[in-house]
Amino acid sequence: MMARHHRTRRRLLTIGHSYCVELNRRLPQEMARSDGWDVTAVAPARFRGDFGWHVTEMRAGEACRVVPVPVHFGRRVHTMLYGHALARLLRQPWDVVHCWEEPYVASAAQIANATALRVPLVFATFQNIMKRYPPPFNWIERSAMRRADGLIAFGHTARDVLGARGWQQPARTIPPGVDVAQFRPDAEQRARTRARFGWTDDTPVVGFVGRFVPEKGVSMLLQTLDRVKTPWRALFVGSGPLESPIRTWSRPYGDRARVATGVGHDDVPAYLNALDVLCAPSVTTGAWREQFGRMLIEAFACGVPVVASDSGEIPHVVGDAGVLAGEQDRDGWLRLLEELLLDPARRADLSRRGRDRAVSTYAWPVVARQHLDFFNELTR
Repeated sequence: MMARHHRTRRRLLTIGHSYCVELNRRLPQEMARSDGWDVTAVAPARFRGDFGWHVTEMRAGEACRVVPVPVHFGRRVHTMLYGHALARLLRQPWDVVHCWEEPYVASAAQIANATALRVPLVFATFQNIMKRYPPPFNWIERSAMRRADGLIAFGHTARDVLGARGWQQPARTIPPGVDVAQFRPDAEQRARTRARFGWTDDTPVVGFVGRFVPEKGVSMLLQTLDRVKTPWRALFVGSGPLESPIRTWSRPYGDRARVATGVGHDDVPAYLNALDVLCAPSVTTGAWREQFGRMLIEAFACGVPVVASDSGEIPHVVGDAGVLAGEQDRDGWLRLLEELLLDPARRADLSRRGRDRAVSTYAWPVVARQHLDFFNELTR
């Protein structure tokens, strides 16, 4: 332990399958820009995500070192294992190893076993439901949790689950982040995107950005819009199995309702800026409740007013910067949407509140600093 304190800079190894996408490396990039830490991010060389295969490539200007590692069983994150290159990396002298993987996946046990006992090991979790995993995942989780020196919960509901399960080691509640320079209010983007759809008047646009799946509440939003008497337009951005029903619903409305699929993340700010209200009507199921909702903080950063359900973590994410409706309260959703569509001053107030919350709470430098403060505590 003493040798670590003689070095002027500490060495952090952070590992995660999501790092195969450059967008998801903003955390290690920002941590690497902080004084006192050298950061190496490990990602699968090739990994199958929700919508296809990703190949890890380091981009010019990244502050952290990026190491692609071959993986086995890379089609599913639960069974994926990193290749021998990671074991060799873990034998180097690190001050902290940070694993952005749930403790119950196969790679968590692999990393827990290969990390030297003298090196603090930190896992991260979004899991906000008390689940009983079948073998071998319950064994994997027990093994990883016994080895862990700390845990980062990506939300208050995930932290509550840790407490309910009796976690005694250090833990911190730290949210994911957003790039508030890329996601920002932009009048030119707004005008350009709306013109592309032929929207040249001031009719408010209601939008959804995310996965077109039942648990995101898309069907309820469609039914609510059918009942809204106030003038509106609608924009659905994303992809998923409900794309066809959304398109079928949109046809009778002509150019009032648009569906955009295949949108790259770099283009999402342009679509968000076209909106006057973002809706996040997530619906809790027996096996899922909203773990965070990235589109919420991206909308905040763009100054877009948010109406969201009270599923899972959403009330903690939104705070006083948006408007909440009960996830099953269809009349409440209708009332709130109509009120916001009729009240530009209220929308302007929510726009300011959202942008302020994004900058003060969810900007990547803020999130990275919270991670490094925790790592510093573990290495004292």
